[in-house]
Amino acid sequence: MFIVELTYLKPLDAIEAKLEAHRHFLDAQYLNGVFLASGPKIPRDGGVILASGRISRSDLNTILAHDPFQLHGLASYRATEFSPVKAHPALIGIL
Repeated sequence: MFIVELTYLKPLDAIEAKLEAHRHFLDAQYLNGVFLASGPKIPRDGGVILASGRISRSDLNTILAHDPFQLHGLASYRATEFSPVKAHPALIGIL
């Protein structure tokens, strides 16, 4: 499983201009079963994506390269991989 932390590199007005495209990108990855949760950080200086451990880090990097925020130099990305050893029973099938 991966925790992906995005840090905005540009002002919020630049982020807002690409937010709809970014959300379409996220939606596609939810449909593919890759992303499990996402949202902005508080304070709003970036965001967080939880990604399934069913993909490799290399595959995750390839997917993230297609995010409009990445394509337009709006955010930097840091992916942390971890192996969940405990989880709520409702999550077992999707991790």
